[in-house]
Amino acid sequence: MKRIWIGALLLAAGSAQAQEVVRLGNLKLAHFGAVAYIKEIAPRCGIKVEERVFAKGLDVMAALLAGELDVGATASEAAIAGRAGGAPIYVVAGFAKGGARLVGRSDLAWKSIHDLKGRRVGVTRGAIQEVLLLAELQRAGLSVSEQPGKDVQTVLLAYADLNQALLGKHIDAMMQSEPQSSQAINKGYGREILKPYATPIGEPVRTLVMTDSFYQARRPLAEKFMRCFVLATRTFIEQPAVAEKYVRETVFKGQISSADYQDAIGNAPFSYDVTPQHIQATTDTMVKTGVGKLARPPLARDWVRTELLEQAKQALGVK
Repeated sequence: MKRIWIGALLLAAGSAQAQEVVRLGNLKLAHFGAVAYIKEIAPRCGIKVEERVFAKGLDVMAALLAGELDVGATASEAAIAGRAGGAPIYVVAGFAKGGARLVGRSDLAWKSIHDLKGRRVGVTRGAIQEVLLLAELQRAGLSVSEQPGKDVQTVLLAYADLNQALLGKHIDAMMQSEPQSSQAINKGYGREILKPYATPIGEPVRTLVMTDSFYQARRPLAEKFMRCFVLATRTFIEQPAVAEKYVRETVFKGQISSADYQDAIGNAPFSYDVTPQHIQATTDTMVKTGVGKLARPPLARDWVRTELLEQAKQALGVK
């Protein structure tokens, strides 16, 4: 009888533990798929993950600031802008890299970025794509403004609206994310001009961000979540068929083809890591391009914390 009672007690304790909730903010983009997958395997990690999907990274940051989330998946520029504004957050991992492409209308001739002169280019305000676009235009010696009169005029649109604007010829080119840029190319109305990875940023790393209160005060739960992140990411890297099925069928509800997915992940592979050096290079480029209008640019060494990631990778045998 005593053994039964102890067993029931342990079962109840395990059930209570499994109900520890992590509030996660995410985006509906192909390379954010492993982050979305965390909620599917969370019970195996002894936690419950409640995911909210946002339109852009800055919206994720706003929810983190409002205390509505514990963890957020964003491109690095949103995290940097948030930290610069005083947000008590830490970058704890990097879950994908790349994920940007300059795509022009397929009915126009494109040889290089210099062909953007006199053209209208769509981009999402404040996104890493805007940072990369402005950095590439600076490298090419092209002036840019939201108003007519410069070499290039930017047209600010949401990710979801850029492809339609290109298809309708309301813009001549776009700096777009994945899988939307791959879709434009595969459907024939877009043509790749370049992948914008020649700036000091290189391939931009997408960041997993934790609030200070979650990272510090709820450390055991933060450790469980990080192990779940590594497990989800390892699954997607080692089992690409599982990753494709989940992203295409669960995240995008069949709205993207296999070719779209393959091309998208080819330009935005899943990963684990991020370095202070990369975040600092991104911060410096944001200052140079004026994206985010950082009054007090944060020093990456003060808020890039990867010890939870390293512990999780070691525990799961991931190099």
